[in-house]
Parts: sequence; C-alpha cells; structure tokens
Amino acid sequence: MKTKIIFALIVFLGIYLFTSRLMIAQEIVAIDAPDEGRVLSLQEFIDLAVQKDAEFEKILIDELSLQYEKDLELPARDLVLSVKSQYDFMLDQDREEPGGSVSLQKLFPFTGTNIEAEYATAPSYTSPDNTTEFNVEVSQPIAENAFGKATRLKDKIVGLEIDVARHQIIEAYEDYLATIMAGYYAWYEAYQNLEIGESSYRENVKLLDNIQERQKSKIALPIDVNKVHLQVLAKKEKLINLQEEYDKALNFIVKGIRYEGEESIIPEEPNLYQDLAVDFENDFTRFKETSRTYQVLDLLEEKSQLEVDEQADDLLPSIDLLIGYNVKGKNLGIKNEDNMVYAGVALEWPFPDQVDRAEYETSKIALRKTKLTNVGTHYKLYNDIKDLSVQMDSEQKLLGIAQKKIDLARSILEDETENYSFGKVTLNDYIDAVNVFDTNRFNEILHASQYRKYLIEWLRITDQLISRNDIYK
Repeated sequence: MKTKIIFALIVFLGIYLFTSRLMIAQEIVAIDAPDEGRVLSLQEFIDLAVQKDAEFEKILIDELSLQYEKDLELPARDLVLSVKSQYDFMLDQDREEPGGSVSLQKLFPFTGTNIEAEYATAPSYTSPDNTTEFNVEVSQPIAENAFGKATRLKDKIVGLEIDVARHQIIEAYEDYLATIMAGYYAWYEAYQNLEIGESSYRENVKLLDNIQERQKSKIALPIDVNKVHLQVLAKKEKLINLQEEYDKALNFIVKGIRYEGEESIIPEEPNLYQDLAVDFENDFTRFKETSRTYQVLDLLEEKSQLEVDEQADDLLPSIDLLIGYNVKGKNLGIKNEDNMVYAGVALEWPFPDQVDRAEYETSKIALRKTKLTNVGTHYKLYNDIKDLSVQMDSEQKLLGIAQKKIDLARSILEDETENYSFGKVTLNDYIDAVNVFDTNRFNEILHASQYRKYLIEWLRITDQLISRNDIYK
C-alpha cells in the first residue's frame, strides 16, 4: 500500500513539474529592450541620416546648379569689347603705318536690341594720312524674335524647366527618405522576430531538458525525446535565419547614420503617423489640387506649349531695322570728318526653311504626346493610390485577425499543455499548438510592419511625406 502511495506521489509530482515547465515555456515574453544598448527612435534615426548620409546632400546639391541655368540657356547680356591692332607695311610705297580697331557691343536680350559702336583706323593707299572711322549702329528685330519675343519665350521655358527640376529634387529626396524609413521598419520587424525566435528557442530547449529528465525516470519515451529534439533544431534553424535578417537590417541602419560607436543600438516601436486617417476620395482630390506631382504635369504641358510657340517664331524671317551714325575722317582725331546718319533693313529668309518647319511640326507632336501622357499618368496615379488604399485596409483587417488568432492560439496552447500532461493528447498535438502560437505571433509582426510600410508609401506617393519647407527650414 505504501509503495502504491509513494509511486502515485512521484507520478503526481512529475506531472506537476512537467505542467509547470510547459506553462513557463510557453509564457509570452514581452519584447522589451535589453538592459544594455542605446535606443534609437525613428525620428532620431531620420535626423541623423539627414545629417550624415551623403546621399541626401548629393540630391540637394543638384539645386545649386539651377541658379545658372538661365545664364547658360539665354543669350548673353555681356558688354563685349573687341580690340584689333596691326602694323601695315606698304611695300610699293616704302611706308609703314599702325592700324587697328576697337568695338563695344551690347545685346539687350528681352527686347532683342543690339547696339554696337566701333572705332577703326587704317593707312590709306591714296593719302599719307590714316583713314579713321567711327560707327554706332542699333539693330532691332521685328519679325523673328520681334522685340525679344523668342528670348522671353525661352526665358519662360527655362524657368519652367527649373521649376520642374526643383520639384524633382524634392521628389528624389522624398523617395530616399521613404527608403530609409522602410529600412527602419524592417529593422524593428527583424528585432521583434528575433526576440520571439530567441524566446521560443530557449523555452523549447527547456522542454527538451524536461523530456530528457522524464525519459531517465521512465516517464517519457525515446520517440518523445526525438520529436522535441527535432522541434529544438527547427527553432534553432529559424533563429539562425532571423539573426541573419536582423544583422542585414542593422547594417542598413549603421550605414544610414554612419554609426561608429561601441554601444549596441536597438529600435523602439515607431509611432510616426500612427494616428493618420486615410480617406481615399478626399485625399486624392486634395492630391490633384495641391501636390507636386500634378504641378509637374501642368508645368510640362505648359512647357510643351511654349516650345510650340518658340518653334513657330523661328519660322518667321529674320528682319532687323537698322539705325546708325557714321563719322569718317583722317588720322586718329578724325579730322576733316564726313558725318552720316543712316537707316535700313536687313532681311534673311531661308527657303523652304526645312529644318525650322520640321522642328515646329515635331514640337506640336511632342505637345500632343505630353497631353496624352498626362492623361495616362492621371489614371495610373488614381489606380496606384486606390490599390494602395485597398492594401492598407486589408493589412489593418489582417492585423486584427492576427491579434485574435494569437489569443485563441494562446488559449489552445494552455489547454493542450494541460491535456498532454494528463495524457489526453499526443506530443504531436502539443507541438502543433506550440508552432501555431509562434506562427501567429510572427504574423502579427509581419502585418503591423507591412501596414507601416504601406503608410509611408501612401505619404510618399501623395507628396505628403516631405515638403520644400521641411528640407530648407
């Protein structure tokens, strides 16, 4: 009788210890930051990356050259000085005389007016005195580039190109910012997964130790030990993969902030934009009215129209009105001068003007293509943003389901732990419950991270992630 009682107590104690260990093994471990390590928030990461990642500076430096675009593209407004000096030897007259010329020329691009003054002196074959001439001439185009029309068109075109380039610089900055933010989310996701993987591996190792102890006490079978051992190896394999993913994600973060410190860095849960409400119809309407993207589309269409006007102007003949004043005389002081005021017309008109006409026709084709492209871009943007809003809505729903599944999986695991301890279910059933619980915890992290990434993409594609004032504040 005593032997039976002692045996029953041993069995009961073994069941109690096994149940307790299983309950501890599958207890959800809170994902807290380690005691040692520097917590790097998303906002701090962004601030450091903007300061230290040369890619941001590389993007912004393109704007420095934009201030010189008009100087490169438009006719120069410079005052041009030309000097020519020579010494003439008249062999048949056994005579040598100096000669030369000085001229100043100034173009006023936005009126098309060109003013040129020239002073020239040269030896005369019929007189011992030099012939000297001073001439001032004003030319004004009245057909092609009439009163600077073509230059003003060019000025508007270049201005639109500069505006488009500035928008594109902000777009590039925003795209790269979205990339590094997605990298932080991947880092945090990998960190959470690694924490779960480490916790799951540790607890399964404890379970293996327990099963091995039970085997020694003849309570567990060798097959049970092998099954749990296989489970431990699977968890270790998973942990190695998770560690690899975390290390790669961490390398991205270290590169982004040029981190060289000895202290380890760990992420914290990113909460930026968590309260942002997405309303597709209202957001897309606002996007069309105020976004950089639609401003660029409008600028490109306006630029194409101006280029058609510019090419049409090139089809006109080159006609310049000329007004001038001329003085001729002898020697450097222009003695015995003859004065003359003159007016005239200079005409240049190529027939049939093949090149300019071809450029005009192609510019009209380009304008039509730009309009069609803008229409296509509008519908593509609409569909892309609509699809993104659907994906975000789906991820929110899947995240809610994942959280409910975790609660159910936890409850099932607790019941299966108790059932297995009393021999009501097999070890396979218990292991399945463990794995289902772990899978759902990983799924929750996956959906939460994916929603954050979709949210950043939403802000990027709708031009809300960054503004010019944010960059140049």
